[in-house]
Amino acid sequence: MCGLFFISIIGWRLTPQRKEQDSAEDLFEISSYLTELIVPEGCKFAGRTLYDLIAAVRNDADVVVIGLVRTGRRQQMPSTYEVIKENDILLVEADSDSLKTLIDVTGLKLAEASGNEDKEKAREGGPNLVEATVAPGSMLAGKTARSLDLRERYGINVLAVARQGRRLRERLGKIRFVTGDILLIQGREESLPSTLNDLGCLPLASRGLRIGKPRNVLLAICIFAVSLALIACKLLPAATALAGGAAAMVLAGLISPGEIYKSIDMSIILLLAAMLPIGHALESTGGSQLIAYKLLAVGRSASPAMTLVILMTATMLLSNLVNNAAAAILAAPIAINLAKGMELSVDPFLMAVAIGSSCAFLTPIGHQSNTLVMAPGGYKFGDYWRMGLPLSVLVVATAVPVILWIWPL
Repeated sequence: MCGLFFISIIGWRLTPQRKEQDSAEDLFEISSYLTELIVPEGCKFAGRTLYDLIAAVRNDADVVVIGLVRTGRRQQMPSTYEVIKENDILLVEADSDSLKTLIDVTGLKLAEASGNEDKEKAREGGPNLVEATVAPGSMLAGKTARSLDLRERYGINVLAVARQGRRLRERLGKIRFVTGDILLIQGREESLPSTLNDLGCLPLASRGLRIGKPRNVLLAICIFAVSLALIACKLLPAATALAGGAAAMVLAGLISPGEIYKSIDMSIILLLAAMLPIGHALESTGGSQLIAYKLLAVGRSASPAMTLVILMTATMLLSNLVNNAAAAILAAPIAINLAKGMELSVDPFLMAVAIGSSCAFLTPIGHQSNTLVMAPGGYKFGDYWRMGLPLSVLVVATAVPVILWIWPL
């Protein structure tokens, strides 16, 4: 609660507001990139598919077909296997160089500037455009739209990419996505939510899709609350209660077994698997005991409360560099040896480790949430400590007295 109060009153003022950054309204302004091309009579691509048309310039230009007008009827995002006919009008998104290449290679011609209504609809987005951010662990990270064949495999077009609050002007097909990128995606409304979930992207709910249903969220909260209540009342072990809660969510239809499998972050599991032997090695070789003795040397001239402050601060700094679970694994043996050396209860020291490992506010790599806000906010690596440092100090100042109150030494 203290942290929320600090952020709402003071903390948000400490984050940089870069005036030169593109605003949310014009970040994905694409009207200047939209052009109408007509398929003239005798065109060599008449009778062939859109895929053939795009493939003809794939290596030399970035072109996205976002609409097709035929006999007065407009198709949103036509299939790549749609056969092109004479007098069709294609609404394409391309820069000037790519547009020139497309016209020279395919023989298409510029349509008369009478399609302002279609351009306006495409600019505003309608129901088929959504902004989404590349989440940590997404299959898009490190890859390009062209290498993944997003149009053919997933039925979506990536129309624009923004990174750290600025739209990238590079060719879309050559941009390697990174975690935190914001993508302007065109797709079919009924399939967009599941497609974004498969790709590991999170829609920006304020200007795009709404995430989940209120009824499902409320039911999930109730199930999780029951699991916590069972743990707090010591009716079930934590592992059993939480596993039962997860099973209840599956039975209630809140999440499918396939989604559970996809939600398993193998990189975290491998990291923990690698850290467990390190933690065991620290314990078996006397490394954790040596570190504890060094802290004890400091503790002889300081109070137990100050020792908790030092332990929590050290764990916080570690969690800003590695995963929070890994930080807890490394710091827990040290905390246990420190408590034994001071002949005090282990509980407050382990709580200090638990809280410290969960408060990574100083870097964008400390937690996934830090990474996700980096691009939408236009933040840089060094911006996080501005609010993160006073917030970390506030956490230590409030957590240590509470720990000592609940678990007196």
